[in-house]
Amino acid sequence: MPNLIPLNYREYALAEMQTRARQFFDMMKARRTIRDFSSRPVPREIVEHCLRVAATAPSGANKQPWHFVIVSDAEIKTQIRRAAEEEEREFYHGRATSEWLDALAPLGTDEHKPFLEDAPYLIAIFAESYSVNENGEKSKNYYVQESVGIATGFLIAALHHAGLATLTHTPSPMNFLNSILQRPTNERPFLLLVVGFPAEDARVPNLSKKELNEIVSWR
Repeated sequence: MPNLIPLNYREYALAEMQTRARQFFDMMKARRTIRDFSSRPVPREIVEHCLRVAATAPSGANKQPWHFVIVSDAEIKTQIRRAAEEEEREFYHGRATSEWLDALAPLGTDEHKPFLEDAPYLIAIFAESYSVNENGEKSKNYYVQESVGIATGFLIAALHHAGLATLTHTPSPMNFLNSILQRPTNERPFLLLVVGFPAEDARVPNLSKKELNEIVSWR
């Protein structure tokens, strides 16, 4: 028998709903992925509140199959940078196809990742393929990739709303994160989120997003 409680829901007037939707879009369209970070410290409480937002994300069977490791230690960040750059060198100079490299060219990316040491925080996001309780008993998680992806989106939006910049970094493979951060085998690295303030001279590619009619169909 499900344990159901009353819904905590507040309805707004239609005019206010339109205003809130437009204001949120205006805020989010200003979000940009950056690669030039300041080393200026960020209060831990800000990041904690944003992580609480991520934890409210829906998940398959409410299994919440995610784990976030927050890295601020300089030595650990250096270890992560070295491991990530090793994978990236192999990617840019071997594994990547010419088509893939051409697609990345407008972004100006390469195997050098100084932001992994410059930014005050790295958030390593892990997806739990199954859960393990305190007795060592395993239980299956459901829709793991979808659930962790939604939580990551919540987190990025929350950090932007708080006034911080982010970079989604996905060196492949990322198994080195399990070793460096001492995470168990039931956790698979999903994404490395770089968090902090932009550097004063930060620059971003001149890109545009698709128009709504290119990505939406109404039926």
